[in-house]
Amino acid sequence: MKKTVLSIVGVFFLLAGASIAFGAHHGDGKIAPKSVIHVVTVSWKDDASEEQIKKALDGVKTIAKKYDGVTRVWIRTIKAQGNRSHAFVMEFKDEQALKDYAGSDVQKEWYEVYLPVREASTTFDITN
Repeated sequence: MKKTVLSIVGVFFLLAGASIAFGAHHGDGKIAPKSVIHVVTVSWKDDASEEQIKKALDGVKTIAKKYDGVTRVWIRTIKAQGNRSHAFVMEFKDEQALKDYAGSDVQKEWYEVYLPVREASTTFDITN
């Protein structure tokens, strides 16, 4: 019985120590990523068709397939406020991947379908 109680107490202290060490190292327990979130809100030209808009947004998915620095994308707007009707998000591996993307062949190719139908956009690049 005494060995069982000591074993339980030992396991408790081991788990508590690991939890404290992890919490002290990672703050609230969430690891801060080095990735960059590239958020773009868009309004389209009045004469842009639904097909052109879809092609431009689908192009964001193509970027992720062609450019290794993009890890995830989101293209489906659920709610929009203000004067923008759509938004999309690209997650880049890090700041350098975002910098390298600017002016790249992949971006230029996508701009061929995106820029002709985009009226205006606002961009935010966010990281920790």
